[in-house]
Amino acid sequence: MKHLFVFATLLFTILFTAPAWAEEMPAAVAAVTAAADTATAAAPAAPVPNKGDTAWLITATLLVVMMAAPGLGLFYGGMVRSKNMLSVLMQTLVVFCLLGVLWATYGYSLTFTDGNAFIGGFDKLFMKGVTPETVVATFTKGVVLPEYIFAAFQLTFAAITPALIIGGFAERIKFSAVLIFSVLWFTFSYIPMAHMVWYWAGPDAFTSAEAAEKASEFAGFLFNKGALDFAGGTVVHINAGVAALVGALMIGPRIGYRRESMAPHSLTMTMVGASLLFVGWFGFNVGSAMEAGATAALAFFNTLVATCAATVAWTVIEAIFKGKPSMLGAVSGAIAGLVVITPACGLVGPMGAIVMGFLGGIACYWGVNGLKRMLGVDDSLDVFGVHGVGGILGALLTGVFASPELGGTGVWDYVANAPGVFDMGTQMIAQSWGVGTAVLWSGVVSYVAFKLIDVTIGLRVSPEDEREGLDITSHGESAYHA
Repeated sequence: MKHLFVFATLLFTILFTAPAWAEEMPAAVAAVTAAADTATAAAPAAPVPNKGDTAWLITATLLVVMMAAPGLGLFYGGMVRSKNMLSVLMQTLVVFCLLGVLWATYGYSLTFTDGNAFIGGFDKLFMKGVTPETVVATFTKGVVLPEYIFAAFQLTFAAITPALIIGGFAERIKFSAVLIFSVLWFTFSYIPMAHMVWYWAGPDAFTSAEAAEKASEFAGFLFNKGALDFAGGTVVHINAGVAALVGALMIGPRIGYRRESMAPHSLTMTMVGASLLFVGWFGFNVGSAMEAGATAALAFFNTLVATCAATVAWTVIEAIFKGKPSMLGAVSGAIAGLVVITPACGLVGPMGAIVMGFLGGIACYWGVNGLKRMLGVDDSLDVFGVHGVGGILGALLTGVFASPELGGTGVWDYVANAPGVFDMGTQMIAQSWGVGTAVLWSGVVSYVAFKLIDVTIGLRVSPEDEREGLDITSHGESAYHA
C-alpha cells in the first residue's frame, strides 16, 4: 500500500508539472549549445596539412635521394680513373645511408629542436614524439606539413652534404676514414650550421613584437643575424666545399698528380650523373619552399634559368681561353649554376637569377682552373672550386638580388604580416656573417676531424694500393671486366 501511494504521487507530479519544465528545457539546451559554440569560436581548429603540399614534398624528397644515388655517384665516378669507379660509388651510397640513420637517431633532434643559438636539444632523440599526427610549420601562417615528411626531406640534405666532400680526396683515402670523418663532420659541422641558419619557431609565433623577441631567443645564430639561405648555400655548399679543401690539403695529392694523365675515364657517365643532379636539384631548391605555391614556382624558374646561364657562361669562357669547349666544362657549368642559385632561388627575380648564373659560371671556372693552381691543391673533383666558390658567391649575391628594386622578394615581416624594409647594406653584412661562419666553422671542424683520424687509423691507403686502384684493394671488386 505504501509503495502504491509513492507511485501515485510520482505520477501526479509528472502529469501536472511536466509542461513547466518541458518549456524551460529548450532554453537550457540552447544556453549550453551557445556556450559550446562560443568556446569553439574562441579556440579555432588546429591547421591540417594540405595534401598538395604534402605530395609535393614527398616528390621533392625522392628527387634529392636520386641526386645521391645514382646522380652524385655517377657524376663523380665518371671523373675518376676506371680503377676507382666502384670506390666512389660505394663511398657516396654508404655515406648517404649511414648519415640517414644518424639523422633519425640524433641529427633531427639536435638540428630542429630548442637548445641554444648553435645547436638544438635532445627532445626528439630517436624521433621521440614524432607521430603521423605531429606537424611542423612552413613559411606561411596557419600552414603546416606532416612532421615525418619534413624530417625525411631534411634527412636527404644532411646525408648528401658529406657525400659531396668525397670528391675533394677521391682515389686515395681509406674507406674506413671516409666513414669516420663523415660521422664526425656531420655531428660537429653540418648539424650546428643547419641549426644556426634554419631553426626558428615558425611564423605563427610572430604575433607581436614582444612575441617575436621571445621566439627569437631559441632561433639559430645566423637566423637571428638575418642571413638568407633559401636552400643551403651556406649549410650545404660552403660547408662541404671548405671541408673538401681541408681534406685535399691534409691528405696530399694523388701519386703522379700533374705528371701522369688523370683524365676522367667516362664522360658519358659524368654527363648522366650531372643530368640526374640537374633534375634532382629541383627537389633540393623548390622543395625548400615547403609549399606547392607561388614561392615554389619562383624557385623552380630561377633554378632553371640560372643553370642555363651558368652552362652557357662556362662553355663560352672555356672556348675563349682553351680554344675548345668541353663536355666536362659544360656539366661543371651546370653544377656551378645550381650551386650559385641555391641560397637565392626563392628570393630573387628571374633576371637576378640569370645574372647570378652567368657570374657563377665565370667564377667557378676560375675556381677550377685558376684558384686551384694558385693553392697547389689536388682537389680531385673540384669540390671547392665549384661548391665552395659557387656557394660563397651565391650567398653574397643573394643579399644583392633579393632587393625588391632588382626584382627580388625582399624580406617578410611576420609580425606585420607584410613585406618588411629591405636594406641592401644591412643584408650584405648578414650574408657575410653566414659566409664567414660557414668557412671558419667547417674549416676548424674538418681539420680536427682529419687530424684525429690520421693519428689513429690513418687517412690514406698505401702507395701500392693507390697504384692498383681502390676498387680491388678496398672492395675486392672491379667496375669493368675484360
